[in-house]
Amino acid sequence: MKILGIESTCDETSCSIVENGETIHSLVTLSQIDLHKEFGGVFPEYASREHTVNMLPCIEKAVRDANMSLEELDRIAVAYTPGLMGSLLMGVVAAQTMAFSLDIPLIGINHIEAHLYAAMMGNKKDFPSLGVVLSGGHTFLVSIDAIGSYQLISTTVDDAIGESFDKVASMLGLPYPGGPHIEQLAQNGDKHAFSFSPGNVKKMPLHFSFSGLKTNVKYTIEAQNELTSTARADIAASFQKTAIMDITKKVQRAFCQGTYKHIYLGGGVTMNSSLREALSAALPDVDLFFPSKDLCMDNGAMIAGLAFHKPPTPIEKLVPEPRSLKTLVK
Repeated sequence: MKILGIESTCDETSCSIVENGETIHSLVTLSQIDLHKEFGGVFPEYASREHTVNMLPCIEKAVRDANMSLEELDRIAVAYTPGLMGSLLMGVVAAQTMAFSLDIPLIGINHIEAHLYAAMMGNKKDFPSLGVVLSGGHTFLVSIDAIGSYQLISTTVDDAIGESFDKVASMLGLPYPGGPHIEQLAQNGDKHAFSFSPGNVKKMPLHFSFSGLKTNVKYTIEAQNELTSTARADIAASFQKTAIMDITKKVQRAFCQGTYKHIYLGGGVTMNSSLREALSAALPDVDLFFPSKDLCMDNGAMIAGLAFHKPPTPIEKLVPEPRSLKTLVK
């Protein structure tokens, strides 16, 4: 079954054709990073407008790269939740129009569920397993009982880990998106130079909180008589070490409390090499499945891949939903 997946939940327009949930025939992603850099984050109205420009060229290139015709497609899949309302709408309308005109089924996909599925593509799928989503907008742990069946274990009570990297990067004068720049700068710093504390949520030991850590970094920067290049690198390294240590300990604890077979991780922050090394060291005997680097960020392949395991959605009933966990965990 050949499925065209459309991803437009935030600032990437991405289209992909995937066969039987595994074989990627094409993947085209048009990024808007350069457009949003001057704002230090995603400008929602600009993002949705850019999707209107990029959507048709992205679809056309995905079909062309796959050496297929539109008539060879069996399904159209689209991320309808969560995300920016305007951006979601652009993708959903495009998918509805294609499904209607080609007279083929339409499948609505949860974007964060697809991030978890990205780690399953090309890997064994055994359940129950632990799911970990670490991205710019989401940070949570779930028990995966089957594809499509999840139980929430913990989430962040304030900021997502990716957003925290972006904010700290901004404090240090680094460009958006901040994660890769923090990681690069941290390589030249002393991760023990500053003592930062991870956030702890009272009576909810597996939940995350990053607002206090960000504030700690802010005050540390303000306390410097001069923010030298050495101090900047040390702060980046100390912040990254603290955030990763917090995630690692909670993932390790959650895994040990259950009877899980594997851990599947998804989201842009999983590209961080230090995070991968820390988790592998803390859980040496556990199968950790990370997405390939091109599937860590928002992409159409994870949408099309997950859609193979999902039933069709009536075209008229597919409505964009900006919320996240309520559409994933029933």
